[in-house]
Amino acid sequence: MACTLTTGRELPCKDSVGGIKAVYLADYGTLGALTVTSGEVTAIAGTPDLFQFDVKGNSSLEQAITSSRENGTTFYEQTLNLTLTKLDVATQQEIVTIAKARPHIFVEDYNGNYFLVGAVHGADISGGTIVTGAAMGDLSGFTLVFSAQETLPAYFVAAAVVTGNVEPTQIQP
Repeated sequence: MACTLTTGRELPCKDSVGGIKAVYLADYGTLGALTVTSGEVTAIAGTPDLFQFDVKGNSSLEQAITSSRENGTTFYEQTLNLTLTKLDVATQQEIVTIAKARPHIFVEDYNGNYFLVGAVHGADISGGTIVTGAAMGDLSGFTLVFSAQETLPAYFVAAAVVTGNVEPTQIQP
């Protein structure tokens, strides 16, 4: 079977930046059917509660493409690294709950893009730390590593899909 290429790509302008602004966690299975148009989620059938976690610096989303000619398979390993500054009881308790769950995660970057990590299978915490730091300038907070394996890369998501479902409650450490 031939897999036919459809287009090329120009060199873009240098007008984008790296980094994640916020992530929004939803309980697994609450998204309902996704409406995907040209690779972007434009609507969800469910009514999930999205819980917003603000982040700044040192957080990233990376997607590794794994393709095997021998096995005839391709999948995408989505890895979300989050740093939550400042240790507090409420955040630690919420992390205990999240570690047992398998949330769907919407990621907002500094370019105004939204992505959906774990769209089908959810995402699991695969690592992280609760750290006090040693020196005055060290991190005192939480690092979380979420992993998801999907048959497609994280979907782009229309902003209204995310912003229309955000819960107003947030921990104030």
